[in-house]
Amino acid sequence: MKPRPSFPARLDTSNDQAKPKALLGATRVVTPQTSMRGAAPTPLASPTGVGLDSSAVRKRMVQKLAEQGVQDNVVLDAMGRIERHRFVDSALVNQAYEDTSLPIGLGQTISKPNVVARMIALLREAPGLQAAPMGRVLEIGTGCGYQAAVLSLVAREVYSMERLRGLHDKAKENLRPMRLPNLHLMFGDGMLGYPKGAPYSAIIAAAGGEAVPQAWIDQLAMGGRIVAPMQTTAGQQALVVIDKTPQGLQQSLLEAVHFVPLKSGIA
Repeated sequence: MKPRPSFPARLDTSNDQAKPKALLGATRVVTPQTSMRGAAPTPLASPTGVGLDSSAVRKRMVQKLAEQGVQDNVVLDAMGRIERHRFVDSALVNQAYEDTSLPIGLGQTISKPNVVARMIALLREAPGLQAAPMGRVLEIGTGCGYQAAVLSLVAREVYSMERLRGLHDKAKENLRPMRLPNLHLMFGDGMLGYPKGAPYSAIIAAAGGEAVPQAWIDQLAMGGRIVAPMQTTAGQQALVVIDKTPQGLQQSLLEAVHFVPLKSGIA
């Protein structure tokens, strides 16, 4: 295993920015499928605390996710363990466990719980990633750090990149009390990926562009999977799943989504 960077690390941005390149391989459009894989979750503790600190609040959110079709018990368990209200502004905490996206500043949002669970479950549906935990995962777009925290419970190691300094610092503040030793926050251009940590078992993105950057494809391990939003020919966004196989890239287009645009550089 390659040496891990210090926490947090800043990437060298002196090189030319990577440009998205068109994907190779066949594309097929499929309908959303629910994941039924995963070991039985570790039981959550009996309801403790009051208000939003009560585990009962998170249990209700998890029950709703299951009703919406997320059936991967490993993912559901992770969603039930991470307290989402600690990642949103104080004025919005009463909406923290609703299935809605919320603003986190700098024009960015925290994704709906259903979207977070759905995308992570899609990662784990890859034939080589069904074991728990997954291997090394690269997240593009740390945001407030919520999805990174969930990922840290389902993967052996997580590298999460954010291009906006303000959000990178906010995520550090949110995550520091949690002391997650397998989670590494990186400040840099996510379109370039993070080659020092490659190859990755999985790559997940919280921003969408016209194509998936070639750097992500190059840094994905054989048998690995990318789940990301991507702009379709109709100008809308949809989730795309890309599997790297010995026969080439296999791309599946799933349901419509709405994410912030994928941008290069840092700010």
